[in-house]
Amino acid sequence: AAPLAGLFRAAAPPVLVAVPAENKKRKRAEEGNKVSEDQSLSVIQEPPVKAKKIRKKERSEAEKKLSERENALEQADEEEDQKLFQNKVKQKKKASQAKSVVNSATGATAKQQKRKRAADEAADRTVFVGNLPVSCTRQVLKSLFKKYGQIQSIRFRSLIPAEDTVSKKVAAIKHKVHPNAKFINAYVVFKEECDAQKALKENGTEIASGFHIRVDTASKTSSHDSKRSVFLGNLPYDIRDDAVREHFHVCGDIVGVRVVRDRSTGLGKGFGYVLFENTDAVHLALKLNNSVLMGRQIRVQRVTDKKKAQKSPEQSRAPKDRNDKKKKEKSCSSNSFVGEKATPLKKSTKPKRLKTTPRNKAGKNK
Repeated sequence: AAPLAGLFRAAAPPVLVAVPAENKKRKRAEEGNKVSEDQSLSVIQEPPVKAKKIRKKERSEAEKKLSERENALEQADEEEDQKLFQNKVKQKKKASQAKSVVNSATGATAKQQKRKRAADEAADRTVFVGNLPVSCTRQVLKSLFKKYGQIQSIRFRSLIPAEDTVSKKVAAIKHKVHPNAKFINAYVVFKEECDAQKALKENGTEIASGFHIRVDTASKTSSHDSKRSVFLGNLPYDIRDDAVREHFHVCGDIVGVRVVRDRSTGLGKGFGYVLFENTDAVHLALKLNNSVLMGRQIRVQRVTDKKKAQKSPEQSRAPKDRNDKKKKEKSCSSNSFVGEKATPLKKSTKPKRLKTTPRNKAGKNK
């Protein structure tokens, strides 16, 4: 009874005491509970992680295939780009080569034009001197032409070397000329063109006994007057220019005589030309046609320009006839063609008999 009564006694006031250690224990217990929960969750979530790994593997294989395809496409694109770049480079090279060829061609043409201009200018300043004796030297020509102006150079041409092995240049320098050669030509180049025009006054001068020189401009623009010229044919091969001059000096004053010769032998080719001062001398020279010169009957004719040569009457008529034919053909084509009318056959007025089959044959056919 005593202990029971003590139970029902008034309770003593509670005493509050701080317990810091219990809080720490609670925190530790809570942390332990969290760890255990995490472990339990990890144990529970293990099977889905494996599924994710399998899915990742499957995805990785598909991704690899896709990446391989993408890489292959990228490589193909890169190859195409490289090909296009190479083609562009080739086209640029071709274009540059074509430009270089064009530039080289234009440069070559420009150089050729410059050379032609220089050659033409030099030709305008150059004088041709023909029918010179073989013994002629540069000093003789200089003494003859120096009074007209300053001379740049003198070149001898139409030399026949004494030996075949020696060139013409060496033969001119060493004066090794064939003994049968009697004529040489030369070119005198002046410093100015007006001096070359003045030097033409020496045309026809007798530089040696039996040698009347022929002086003319070396340019292509020098026109030969065909109205004052005469063509000579059937000339002797070993004829001299002075022999022709002596044969035609009766006709009138002679400006120049040219006998066409072979370059290699120096012999004449059988024809030549004579240029007179007046056209009246041409009429007198034509009278010497079939005259004898050095044992040959020479032929004397007028000189006609090829450009101004008149067409033969047959050639002149031919195009007209063609034009007339063309006109006729056109007129025939435009109008309806009318040929010869055929005579119609006469129709017989007799009536045609009808073919009748005999009775016997008709019965048999039945």
